[in-house]
Amino acid sequence: MNMANYPFNPSQFTPFQVVSKPITDNWRIWLAENKLLGSSDEHLVAEMSRFGFNAQAVKAELATIAASPYFQAGQNLAQLLRKLESHCQVQTALAALSPQSALTIDRHPQLSQAEFFENYYVCHRPVILTEATKNWQALNLWTPEFLRSQYGHIAVEIQANRLANRRYEIDVDAHRHSITLGEFVDMLAANTNDYYMVANNGNLSKTELRSLLNDIEMFPEYLDRTKAENAAFFWLGPAGTVTPLHHDACNLLFVQIYGRKTWKIIPPFNTPYLYNYEGVFSEVDCEQPDYAKYPLFKNVCMTEVTLEPGEAIFIPAGWWHHVRSLDVSISLSFTNFLFPNEYTWNYPQIRR
Repeated sequence: MNMANYPFNPSQFTPFQVVSKPITDNWRIWLAENKLLGSSDEHLVAEMSRFGFNAQAVKAELATIAASPYFQAGQNLAQLLRKLESHCQVQTALAALSPQSALTIDRHPQLSQAEFFENYYVCHRPVILTEATKNWQALNLWTPEFLRSQYGHIAVEIQANRLANRRYEIDVDAHRHSITLGEFVDMLAANTNDYYMVANNGNLSKTELRSLLNDIEMFPEYLDRTKAENAAFFWLGPAGTVTPLHHDACNLLFVQIYGRKTWKIIPPFNTPYLYNYEGVFSEVDCEQPDYAKYPLFKNVCMTEVTLEPGEAIFIPAGWWHHVRSLDVSISLSFTNFLFPNEYTWNYPQIRR
């Protein structure tokens, strides 16, 4: 064949083009986040190629990100954050050497003010008090039937329709519901997490239920009774209620009066592994963790305790906890300590 008879004419051909999905701002955020977290450019290019992006376009985007002065400022802050996380990693590694020693929560019948303050409050350590409520009339009085007979007519607020929204604690205002206490007590026979009277409902401070405080001795060694307004909280719910994994912004004394609750407790140095994207809440269900979605949770050191009727647990600010009611449950919690109990927090607000 004489090729001279078939001269090549480029105008007769459509130029070859690499078809690539456009890189949206959401993907740019993903690239920048992962680059700040230390992922290599090669890894990021490979990952985005799996989703149909052109490798050269991704490389060009990464070069643009790296050249941005805004990204360079973010890198400086990321280095400071990684140093803080290094301290947490050291504590996590040491705790893993002997979890029994590192995570065991002491149990004492009672503690003097000095013992509690010096060994637990200042040292930021949880502790369980097994007999601190032994003189409380509430231990013998408070049952669902007692609450119905004495306070059943009172209008109270509860959380309701919790099963319809896994973010029921974050979206707390959407779940407020008014009911009489008697009607609510009649609902306690079911084993469910769908409704619960919690601290955020504020029933002790805004209803006649405040007179329940006459049935207790408010830990005079630790708590300031004159500051109990808006600092003492009443909890009532069926078996099966769950308070998801979170930490409190201040120190807390929680008292179990009727029924039992299981607490899963995680130290604050595990925070980098808890996917705390919003406020004080973790994304992880620590009863059934999804390690594929939350792989860092494998590093967590967690201990579990069951609080029996009459027992109290001190939870320091920043200690993570998940709570499940094993029975119909009546509880009180307090934040009105005799000691300083206000702290400044910077909360993430990262919607996923």
